[in-house]
Amino acid sequence: MKAGTRIGLTYAAGLAGLAALLPGLAAGQTGFEGATIPEGGTVAASPMVDDWAGGAALAPQATPLGNRPVADRTPASPLPETVEPDTDIVLPGTAAEAGSPEDAATVLADNLVLQNDQTLIAAGGVVVWYQGARLVASRLIVDGDSGDLTIEGPIHLSRPGAADPEAEAILIADSAQLDRELQDGIIRGARLVIARELQLAARQATRSDDGRITRLDNVAASACQVCASNPVPLWEIRAREITHDAETRLMHFDYPQFRAFGVPLASLPFEVTAPDPTVERQSGFLRPEIRTTSRLGFGIKTPYFLTLGDHADLTITPYLSASRTRTLELRYRHAYRGGAMEWNGAITRDDIDPGETRGYLFGAARFELPRGYNLGVQLQVASDRSYLLDYDVTDADRLWSGVTLERVKRDKLVFARIGNYHSLRADEPNDTSPAQVADAIWQRRFTPGMIGGEAMMEWSIHAHRRPSDEDIDGRDVARGSFGLDWRRNQILPGGVMGAAILGLDADLYRIAQDSDFDDVVARAVPIGGVELRWPLIGHSAGATHLVEPVAQLLWSPRGDDDDIPNEDSRLIEFDEGNLFSTNRFPGWDARETGLRANLGVSWTRIDPTGWSIGLTGGRVFRAHHEDQFVAGSPLGGNRSDWLLAAHYDSGDGLAISNRALFDDSFDFSRNELRLGWLRPDLQISAGHLWIDSERDEGRSEDTNELTANIGWQIAPGWWGNAETRYNFTAEQAQMASLDVTYRNECVSVEMGLSRRFTDSDNVRPETSFDLSVRLGGFGRQKDGLGTVARRSCMR
Repeated sequence: MKAGTRIGLTYAAGLAGLAALLPGLAAGQTGFEGATIPEGGTVAASPMVDDWAGGAALAPQATPLGNRPVADRTPASPLPETVEPDTDIVLPGTAAEAGSPEDAATVLADNLVLQNDQTLIAAGGVVVWYQGARLVASRLIVDGDSGDLTIEGPIHLSRPGAADPEAEAILIADSAQLDRELQDGIIRGARLVIARELQLAARQATRSDDGRITRLDNVAASACQVCASNPVPLWEIRAREITHDAETRLMHFDYPQFRAFGVPLASLPFEVTAPDPTVERQSGFLRPEIRTTSRLGFGIKTPYFLTLGDHADLTITPYLSASRTRTLELRYRHAYRGGAMEWNGAITRDDIDPGETRGYLFGAARFELPRGYNLGVQLQVASDRSYLLDYDVTDADRLWSGVTLERVKRDKLVFARIGNYHSLRADEPNDTSPAQVADAIWQRRFTPGMIGGEAMMEWSIHAHRRPSDEDIDGRDVARGSFGLDWRRNQILPGGVMGAAILGLDADLYRIAQDSDFDDVVARAVPIGGVELRWPLIGHSAGATHLVEPVAQLLWSPRGDDDDIPNEDSRLIEFDEGNLFSTNRFPGWDARETGLRANLGVSWTRIDPTGWSIGLTGGRVFRAHHEDQFVAGSPLGGNRSDWLLAAHYDSGDGLAISNRALFDDSFDFSRNELRLGWLRPDLQISAGHLWIDSERDEGRSEDTNELTANIGWQIAPGWWGNAETRYNFTAEQAQMASLDVTYRNECVSVEMGLSRRFTDSDNVRPETSFDLSVRLGGFGRQKDGLGTVARRSCMR
């Protein structure tokens, strides 16, 4: 049987019925690790704080700006993880896969005896292959008249068509009576092992329907390892009969009884269904979660996963707590041939706001269009910020909803978006903040034919509107900009790298509802400069040293931007990444002008044992004292602060980075220290940030904050993760959490304790505790951090 072309959603399987036996007896995961929509609603890789494989993580709690032309640091709504379309799917265990019925069997044994020209007896290390099935036994008797088989064990029998018999269902028995196809018959002392995870032991098993159906009588099922010295598993499910369907990969439990440490805890007087460990996606209950918070009290979530074909699914999660909340959470996901979408939402009636209906709706979609374009859609709506915090949705305080369109080629970029911002901050009124915002950017990189080098041309349009109609407070702005940058490098005598730099930035502004500015303002800022680099390399004691002094001289006509409101260039960074930049303002509203020199030097030592260290230092000098940067800014005045950055990489997982800004008196204005250490049993990501106060940049107090996330292997099977954010200026923690996970071969237990210290008019401090338990062997599970505790059986 073949299925048509389809698009799949990757998701862990659900469990129907058995979830009633014990919280956590579920086959799916409520979490989803896929792609996210960054600024503007388009798709990029999702950085997972708890998934640090691939390199040292330096302070992952800091929100990354991403690589989009417009980065606003608004939260991302997730997209589902999709898989490529499948074609010509052949279900396992079918005749199409097994081969021709006329295929002869292959028998391998130590001894083969033919009695009376009819009965074949094979003994000693018997292995039989027939139509995709494999049989391993100690003795085999074949009746020549009927073709029936009498088999003496120990017996190992795989189902037909198994791509990896060891990883799928294997039948182990003491003896058996089977038909000539090695499929249907009676097996005594049977054990069915599925995907090396779930074991079903019974007195007798019966196989039918060409090996598709296996029925086990008086059976016990468990994913826990059973030792001869300790035959009682951690948990087991006993039933009158368990039926396993090799095609649907479902198990049917008749009158199941759940036991822990041999003690019966719960039973059901009817039949229930569960997926076997090879199932990735199946309708049913997911892992329940117990959640207790100081504002909502004790509660439980019982998600139910519903498949809607291969291309869509729906998750319904009731959340009930003791006289505090009645919440219904919904998630809908849909995969298309050229895109995917996901919608998450909830509706709530609780005692926090009596009589009020609260909730949220987050949605995201991404579609591939002709000629390489991508269309993104994002919707984010919440009744209030405290709801997002109370129900652990997100700690974001500014939401964005809108549409994006982009195309990225080797030498071209097209990016456009239009949407609406909604602030949840108490000190940021929505009527006087830019709400409706539109951006369009076109960039092209090319090589001029006459002068060579490399050039970049950019056209951009921006507009934003404030809902208020008041003068000044309701200022609306529209801007059109053109930019052209050209650079040509040339190797000079002595190995010096020289470069010529030219550029032009032109802007046209339309300003409304602000009497402090003209209605129409035009501006053009040309730039010219030269740059000299002298890369040097040397060797000492087996180590390689790289030294590169850099001198850059730039000029633009002096001027100020007092006739243009600065709304996108208020937060300015000064680091080794923009030390040699022609313009250090992050947006378009402000341009760096005047005669200035960017001077710096970098040194890197690469040790043959694998570790390396690097230093970068520099400073900016100006011919005239410009008012572009405020007096307290590290870039203000005729001379900027000194920049000194250091980086260390041990080569085996440890990375340290520090960046400091200080004046001639060694008074530090900024210092940032980040540390990352990745080992199989230890993962540390921490950062400390110090920034002087500056009212013009929105900082009325010094920033002195520590952020740390530590994961460690507590003991075999035990993994702990602690996270904190401490504000030294306020002398209190902003948040702290501790998560502990225990995993062995048959059970996973996750516990989390967190405390949020935020206190405002609409947000109160809160403590929460989460607990979830999942039994192994039902549905496919993803590997977690740390080791798995496994019991060793000593003979």
